[in-house]
Amino acid sequence: MAEEKAIDIKSLSVSFGNKRVLTNINLEVFEGNSYGVIGPNGAGKSTLFKAILGLIDYDMGTITVWNQDIEDVRKKIAYVPQKDEVDWNFPATVKDIVLMGRYPFKKVLEKMNKEDHAIAEEAMVQLDILDLKDRQIGQLSGGQQQRVFLARALAQKAEIYFLDEPFVGVDIATEERIIKTINELADQGKTLLVVHHDLSTVSDYFDKVILLNQRLIAYGNTEDAFTDKNISYAYGGQLTILNKLGVTKK
Repeated sequence: MAEEKAIDIKSLSVSFGNKRVLTNINLEVFEGNSYGVIGPNGAGKSTLFKAILGLIDYDMGTITVWNQDIEDVRKKIAYVPQKDEVDWNFPATVKDIVLMGRYPFKKVLEKMNKEDHAIAEEAMVQLDILDLKDRQIGQLSGGQQQRVFLARALAQKAEIYFLDEPFVGVDIATEERIIKTINELADQGKTLLVVHHDLSTVSDYFDKVILLNQRLIAYGNTEDAFTDKNISYAYGGQLTILNKLGVTKK
């Protein structure tokens, strides 16, 4: 059975000021897969996410999601940003944040109902943070904070998930919980794009990879695209040893 296309990107180029960040990206993302988005710092990984999500303008190209404009399908898309983009002093509890995943389905000033609260509680249970529901988000550890925002995404019941560096600054237990959740969602037919930096775990964590360094280096099934040659092209002189078990940097 042929895979259904979720995202189609053609000739995408993005600049910030006079600096070109992404150049001529042509990419197809298919439903029911977990994608590791891999590349060195400054490769344009977060920029790619924001372009797809319509959060930034781009110089040229087209992006469609299920052959539609992003604004027409936004309810079906969840985004977990990098931790440094969150105001951790915001006076919100864990439950407040997770319930935000239900906002796309509410009218202006419409209150949360029993179903919304049940869905939020289910997401908190899945991420093992229900006992933290009344804590202010700034009082949490890094791993707990990451679980909260992933629970918010789960509460949205989305079809496509964008996770920008979800494993940064988390403990081993949280990393295991997150990858378990990613695998479960992919098994349910959801599509996940995950910015990830630990090259030694890519082959174990993701069905497919997207290798970037301002240009698209390679994408496809992990065993086909995540090769020593392609990694070397993506990272250039930053890498000295390439093998199937991992990468040692200079």
